[in-house]
This record gives sequence, C-alpha cells and structure tokens, in this order.
Amino acid sequence: MKEEKRFETRVIHEGYQSSQHFDSLAPPLYQTSTYTFANAKQGENRFAGEEEGYIYSRLGNPTVAILEERMASLEGGEAALAFGSGMAAVSAVLFSLTKSGDHILCSQGVYGCTFGLLELLQEKFAIGHDFSSMDSEEEIRGKITENTSCIYVETPINPTMQLIDLELVVKVAKEKGIPVVVDNTFCSPYLQRPLELGCDIVIHSATKYIGGHGDVVAGLVVGSQEKMAEIRMTTQKDIGGIISPFDAWLLLRGLKTLAVRMDRHCDSAEKIADLLAGHPAVETVIYPGHENHPQHGVMKKQMKKPGGMISFTLKGSKEEAQKFMDDLDMIKIAVSLGDAETLIQHPATMTHAVVPEESRKSMGINDSLLRLSVGLEAPEDIWSDLSQALDKAK
Repeated sequence: MKEEKRFETRVIHEGYQSSQHFDSLAPPLYQTSTYTFANAKQGENRFAGEEEGYIYSRLGNPTVAILEERMASLEGGEAALAFGSGMAAVSAVLFSLTKSGDHILCSQGVYGCTFGLLELLQEKFAIGHDFSSMDSEEEIRGKITENTSCIYVETPINPTMQLIDLELVVKVAKEKGIPVVVDNTFCSPYLQRPLELGCDIVIHSATKYIGGHGDVVAGLVVGSQEKMAEIRMTTQKDIGGIISPFDAWLLLRGLKTLAVRMDRHCDSAEKIADLLAGHPAVETVIYPGHENHPQHGVMKKQMKKPGGMISFTLKGSKEEAQKFMDDLDMIKIAVSLGDAETLIQHPATMTHAVVPEESRKSMGINDSLLRLSVGLEAPEDIWSDLSQALDKAK
C-alpha cells in the first residue's frame, strides 16, 4: 500500500501532476470562462453526466479542481468545494442542510456575518436558531429540538477564543442523526482537523490562514463526496458564489507555506500572550495556550498548537481601547486575520457590530475587548509596538 505523505508535503504536492499540465512546475492558471466541445454529442454527454470533462467555469475549472483536491486531503475529507468568500461557503452549507421551519443549533459565539445570515434565514425562511455553550452533553441535548437540522460550531470562537469539545458535540449529534458543521478558520487544517474527530463538514474563510498574504477573498468547504457533489450541483451551481481561477491559483501558492507560517504564528503568539498578561494596562488575556484558559484541556486534546490569535481586554472604556489602537505604529487596524502582517481590531464596533448589544455581551464581547492576529514579523518588534501603546494607556 502506498504510504501517505505527511501534511507538510501534501500542502505542496497533493492534487497536482505536472505531467498532466505540460510539465509545468507550478499549477497553471486556467483563466477561462467556458470550454469547447469536440462535437455536439460530446457537449450533450457532458451535460448529461455521461462523460467527464469541463463545461463552464461556474461548474468546474482545472485550477480550482487542484485546490479542492488538495484541501480535501489536508482536512482528511473525501472532497472539497471552493467559493468566492467565506460567507459564500457558510451560506451554501446552511442552505443545503436546512429547509423552511428547520432549526440550527450554534456555538455560543459566531462571526458577525454568520450571525447576520442566521437572522436572515429566520426572517425570510422561518429557519430558527439557538446558541449553546456546548459545555456538556446535557446542555447540548437540552437545546436540540425535533426540527434541528444541523449543529454549527466555531472553535476557537471568534473573537472570544472559547473552545468547543468537538468529540463531545459529535457524540450527541450522532445519537440524534444530526450533521455537525465546523468553522475551522482560526486553526487551518494544520492545527485542527474536525472531520477526523467525527464532524461532517468543515468550512474555512480561505481569506485568512489558507491564503495567508492578505490578497485574496475566498471560502472552502470539505466533507463527504456525496454531500460535496450535492452542494456543487445545487446551491453552488444555482446561487453561483464560486471562486475565480486566479483566486484559486493564489490559494495554491499560499498553501505551500501553510505549515511553516502556522508554526511561526503560533510560536510568536505564545510569546506575545505571555507578555500581554504581564502588563499592568491589560485586564485579561484570552489565549488557549494559557493554562488558565477554561478550555485549555480541550485545546491540548484537539489542536496541535494554541494558534496565532489572541483576545485581550484593557483596563478602560471603549474610547480608551480605541485610543490604544490609534497609538500603534507597525500593527495595522484591520478586520481580517492570518496575514503576514500583525492585525488588530475592536470586535464590538467592527466584526460584530451587526450583533445586538445584549447578544454581543452574552457572547463575552465587551467594549474593551480587542482581537489580535499575530503576524510573521519578529515577535520582539510586535511586542515593542504593543508595549509602547500600552504604556500610554497605563
């Protein structure tokens, strides 16, 4: 039996055979909208599904196909789909798993636009949702209803860094026959692989760690061959939130350094989290790598490393938190994450501004909470910038 290559090798080679693409070392960019048929019968056969081959780039593209095969391998899934944004991926999955009158059970916190989508589904299609801490079997069972069609989980949760024990969720979900969907954006498949823990579908905002360079917006979904084929030929095809070939090519290029980048992100984040915890202007540091994190044990069980994201609160008001951000020099104020640059944002007024204040506070997002995406710069320079702004805040 052929030995499977290790993760660090598969991010570079999986899904691509240069001999099938004119011996090009780098995967070619097939920047085309449509494909020609040798004759009318071939066109008929391809549309009927009786012959393999490309038809139209909304339905499939060779560059995109390489990306999808690579991501399926990295997440341990059978197949993958690429989308034009993370939210296109989230909406496609939720549309495919629900119908009018259904119910979605969600982790206590979710990305602000995911929250907005849930509200839209409830308003337009009577698809309800509830939030749960998911910290015990009893808690999860108590929130499941007879019409719960899926369980949707972020872990770590954006931006509170709460972790969900995926094996615990899966145990209850399997009893009820409910699929489990996990947004794995904060971890990437290098740090966490939910499918290997029994989950059914994994979602990524590939804009973040998968791309890694702040120059592409995209989404990815990984799951079973059957489910991915169903989404491809229904939700993806008919709503049309597809990825462009060029963006797929950029993601393939970014993926090659994923393992190296994630190691650097994580190592630097651990140093910065420790330094933040020791500064008198900082109220709390929320980082899964710290032993006082409520789910530190969960992190050790299901993540390779604690990740490159840190949330922390300052001793002060919203205005003081905003002034601290304005006093930063090298670190950029921006709402993305996973880039080479260190980025900081204020969730209450930025990524989660759409969430009503009462709901936002119940998620643990207060006005002094800040989210830091630790970049690839020298950690000493990251801390130098943070500390000079913190000293002013103090």
